[in-house]
Amino acid sequence: MKTLLLVALLGYLATALSAPAEKVKWCVKSDQEFQKCTDLVAKAPGFSCVKKENTIDCIVAIKAGEADAITLDGGDIYTAGLNNYDLHPIIAEDYGTSSDTCYYAVAVVKKGTGFGIRSLQGKKSCHTGLGKSAGWNIPIGTLLSMNLIQWTGIEDSPVEEAVKNYFQASCAPGAARGSKLCELCRGDCSRSHKEPYYDYAGAFQCLADDAGEVAFVKHLTVPDAEKSKYELLCKDDTRAPIDDYRNCHLAKVPAHAVVTRKDPQLAELIWTNLNSVQDFNLFSSEAYGPAKNLMFKDSTVKLVKLPPNTDSFLYLGAEYMSTVRSLKREQAPAATSTAIKWCAVGHAETAKCDMWSINSIDGDVTNIECQNAPTVDECLKKIMRKEADAIAVDGGQVFTAGKCGLVPAMVEQYDETRCGVSGAFASSYYAVAVVKKGSGVTWENLRGKRSCHTGIGRTAGWNIPMGHIHKITNDCDFTKFFSSGCAPGADPSSPFCTQCAGSGKAVGDESKCKASADEQYYGYAGAFRCLVEGAGDVAFIKHTIVEENSNGNGPSWASNVNSADYELICPNKSPVPINEYVSCHLAVVPAHAVVTRPESRAEVARILQDQQAKFGPSGSDNTFRLFQSESGKNLLFKDSTKCLQEVPAGSSYEQFLGAEYINAMTSLRQCSANTPDLEKSCTFHSCQQKN
Repeated sequence: MKTLLLVALLGYLATALSAPAEKVKWCVKSDQEFQKCTDLVAKAPGFSCVKKENTIDCIVAIKAGEADAITLDGGDIYTAGLNNYDLHPIIAEDYGTSSDTCYYAVAVVKKGTGFGIRSLQGKKSCHTGLGKSAGWNIPIGTLLSMNLIQWTGIEDSPVEEAVKNYFQASCAPGAARGSKLCELCRGDCSRSHKEPYYDYAGAFQCLADDAGEVAFVKHLTVPDAEKSKYELLCKDDTRAPIDDYRNCHLAKVPAHAVVTRKDPQLAELIWTNLNSVQDFNLFSSEAYGPAKNLMFKDSTVKLVKLPPNTDSFLYLGAEYMSTVRSLKREQAPAATSTAIKWCAVGHAETAKCDMWSINSIDGDVTNIECQNAPTVDECLKKIMRKEADAIAVDGGQVFTAGKCGLVPAMVEQYDETRCGVSGAFASSYYAVAVVKKGSGVTWENLRGKRSCHTGIGRTAGWNIPMGHIHKITNDCDFTKFFSSGCAPGADPSSPFCTQCAGSGKAVGDESKCKASADEQYYGYAGAFRCLVEGAGDVAFIKHTIVEENSNGNGPSWASNVNSADYELICPNKSPVPINEYVSCHLAVVPAHAVVTRPESRAEVARILQDQQAKFGPSGSDNTFRLFQSESGKNLLFKDSTKCLQEVPAGSSYEQFLGAEYINAMTSLRQCSANTPDLEKSCTFHSCQQKN
């Protein structure tokens, strides 16, 4: 019987192992694209082809599971990311040294035609397609922002009406057939290769054929042999040669990207199958002329995998998303609420925020509304999307928020004497390295020692010291530097968990190395305790911790601790007494700060000033206390906050955090494992930031 079962099992395994991997169903939109896809399948059987009429039909098919993937431009990535489709980008095209994973949206004209961008009214225009990035969203958004196209808004008419009235005639594939926006088209004006003037090559052909006088395309569209006959229109109303696109463009926008459903296994399958393609050029449409850019752009040099959890908003960036939204006819008018939407993390914070919101009502006006999310990073995403406005975060999170385009508006002040003092120094603390006096441990001989950390990713306990160490070693594997230690939040099998104490249970202790108070060596006091109890040779903490847990201060474990038995170490210096942290520290770290979008900074600061006048420690209203936590600790703000002080207008996150902190973080961020997914998405390519 056992033999039969074994044979059956082996047979099943053989069948399972020999079964072909699931195919990736690629969505195509024309006969030429279908032919290229079919030829690909002959070389790479991991693919199959699904033909649809147009882009939106492909998006719907992918959502429904009838297809798996398609490469889209930014405008279509926006559409695919809307709630009703919920697709997300997973792989970007890379165009090489000219722009990497971005491209330049440009306006091309024939040389000698004598007009600038401010004289486009009444001209004939060629567009790659309605709703596409370089061909529609960017040029129309640019002309609107320059007040060249007059449009009163979507309440009165769709933007297409304003464009019709501005240009004499156009070819904008995807527009209503029979309208002025289709007048110059040669085919059916569809957003597919059935229309000869569709896409980059088509829009350029529309200009070359003298059907139109300006073509809105990307910077790599004009063939090398033709460049001498054409010029670019610059935003300052001048012209420039075709190859001067870096200085003369309408915008730098994210590259086309492969989109699919939110399924990590499917995303990995698509990436693996694309990388395994051999004897077939994915980035050439030469065999299928005159069509170009089939399946991928012909100018693509390689494909680049996007960071995990990158959605359409993070990929496209706030500036581009704002441009697209401003043109969308379905976009609802902005809400008239003047309240700031505070983002709370978890149930306890949400409950406190709800109490704040109720108490913030003044007459008929609510000053605070509450949003919530499971993590700080999810809150930061909500603020970027304008679904929330503000949150108070620590230095490391200010760094991530800054990389995502947010700015510090207010900073917590823990020294009451500085509240109300104009221009007073913001609260800050010193990140220090503490050792036992006489141990012989110095900064220069730290290698091979045991280390005590407040927690993985924490400012004083990890980011600052490990940033310094990375600058010395240039090695991201810190287990090669320290022999062992306790860094709560590390992988349980890591040497950085071997010295952790857990909850104190003898066996089966699930709390060991957890990033929570259940681990006795977690947090500032816990890391110092790790040093005191001999589990480590150095503790990375903030400057006040030794005094707070010695000389009769602190919990029972600290009862016999004498601060004079400890000293500070720092680079290029001999050990110094604990109280000399000003001359011997690893970084000065600013207090927690309220972050928001740049355009909301002044309003967030104004409302918070008003709220703390009512609900701060010396506030006029005792019904609610902004800096006290009833059912937890440090909810919304640190409980030790005495007041909030405005960060000077125009201050960047780099200026706020300070050079020492930025240097340490910049070095640490060379280690991918130390960079949050959100930050990776925000910094994936240069075009997410403002030009």
